Amino acid sequence: MDTCYRNYSRTKCFLYSQDHQNVGLTGREPLVFLPAPFSNEPPTGKAHLKQCEQMTLTRRQKRMCRREPGLAETLRESVRLSLLECRYQFRNERWNCSLDGRGSLLKRGFKETAFLLAVSSAALSHALAKACSSGRMERCTCDDSPGIQHREAWQWGVCGDNLKYSTKFLKKFLGQKRVSKDLRAQIDSHNINVGIRAVKSGLKTTCKCHGVSGSCAVRTCWKQLSPFHDTGRLLKFRYDTAVRVLSITNTATGETELAGPRRQGQSHRSTDLVFLEDSPSFCRPSRYSPGTAGRSCAKDTSCQSLCCGRGYNTAMHLTTLSCHCQVRWCCHVECQTCVREEEVYTCKNT
Repeated sequence: MDTCYRNYSRTKCFLYSQDHQNVGLTGREPLVFLPAPFSNEPPTGKAHLKQCEQMTLTRRQKRMCRREPGLAETLRESVRLSLLECRYQFRNERWNCSLDGRGSLLKRGFKETAFLLAVSSAALSHALAKACSSGRMERCTCDDSPGIQHREAWQWGVCGDNLKYSTKFLKKFLGQKRVSKDLRAQIDSHNINVGIRAVKSGLKTTCKCHGVSGSCAVRTCWKQLSPFHDTGRLLKFRYDTAVRVLSITNTATGETELAGPRRQGQSHRSTDLVFLEDSPSFCRPSRYSPGTAGRSCAKDTSCQSLCCGRGYNTAMHLTTLSCHCQVRWCCHVECQTCVREEEVYTCKNT
C-alpha cells in the first residue's frame, strides 16, 4: 500500500509543539488563562504589563499580575505544564484533553472537569514554587528551610522550591474564601485543592554534603518538588478512582455538604477527585469533544476501546532512522540512513 499515515510518535510530537493560542483550561472558574503566544525571552521593563492584559483574568488578578513582574511568565508556564501533562496522561483515552469542546465540557460536572481543575491548580502551584527558587519572582525567594540562609542557599546552589509561599499566593490569587452553599462551587473548590495537595505530596528533602574530599562534615538540606510528570500521574490515578457525590444538608449545622458512597466510614477523602454526573462516551463528535475517528491506536491494547467498536484502518508508513553507526577517531559518529516500514492503525469513522 502506498498510502501513508502519520505514525503515533510524530503525532504526539506535534501535540507537544503546537501553538498555545487561546488555551483555556478552566472555563469560567478563577483559573482561566488565555495566553498569547509563548516567548522564550524573559519580560523586560514593563513588558509584563502587556502580558498581564493579554490574559483573561479578573480585575483583582490583573492588579496582582502587574505588581509582580515575574508572575505573567509563571502563569503562562503553568498553562503549558497543565496542557502538556493533561494530553500525555490521556493520550490513550477516548477523551484526550482536546481543546475542541472544552468550553461546553467545563460547564458540566464530569470527571474530566474535575481533572482539568486539579491539574491546572497543581501546575500553577508547581510553577510558582519553581519561579521563587529560580529568582524569577521578586516578592519571594527560596523555601524557609531551617538552618539555611538565602545567601548561603544561592552560594551552594541549593535554593529550595518555595511551596509554602506558592500555596499561600495561589489561594489569594484564586480568591478562595469560605465555601458557598452552591454545590458546583464546592466541588470546584474541592478539586482545586486536590491539585494543590498532589503537588505537596511530592515535596521531598534533598541534602548536599560539604567538606574535605566530599565528606559530610557539613550538610545543607532543602525542599525540592518532584517532576510535574509525577504529579500528573497521581492526578490521573485520582481521576480513575474519582467519587461521584451529591449535596446533602447537615442536620446539626444546617450547612450544605458533599456526600458520596461511604468507604471506610467516610464518603470521600480530601485527596479524592469528585464529580456530579457521568461523562459522555466521547466516541462521536459532540459539543464536548471531536470524537475518536482518525485517532492512532495500538492494535493489541487500545484499538478496541479507543475506536468504540467501529474497527480501525491499517496502513503502511515508511519512517527513516539512523542505523549502522560507527565511531570514527576521535569523537565523530557516522551513521547510515535506513528506511523502515511500519503498520499504523487509525480508528474508522463509521
